[in-house]
Amino acid sequence: MAQNPHIKQSTANAMLDQLTTAIGASGFLRIYDGTQPAGPDTALGAQVKLAELALSATAFAAGAGGSIVANTISDDVSADATGTATWATFVKADGTRILDVSVGVAGADINLNTISIQIGAKVSVTAYHLDIA
Repeated sequence: MAQNPHIKQSTANAMLDQLTTAIGASGFLRIYDGTQPAGPDTALGAQVKLAELALSATAFAAGAGGSIVANTISDDVSADATGTATWATFVKADGTRILDVSVGVAGADINLNTISIQIGAKVSVTAYHLDIA
């Protein structure tokens, strides 16, 4: 079945703003190795959390043009484990996963300068945006 949906930008912006509401204050971006789960409702398996970066109290700027941009994401100054970063998840303060994304060095949802994370090393994300319209 072919799909070709088009969402009104104001509706898309409202949908994107719900991500900020769902994450709430004090959320995190967690970077993992292994296979990215089918979605945030799928339990984690053998994936290892490599790093955890604090999000701003308001995770994203208001949706505009069918896109949102992450506010400041703090560095993890000491990575939790050594491994190859393959995916990440935006979580609430209590660890509930809200949005899973791919990680790479180019062409991924989140691009890092390296996907080879070393325990104790600094991990930084300079920017993240999500487009749906």
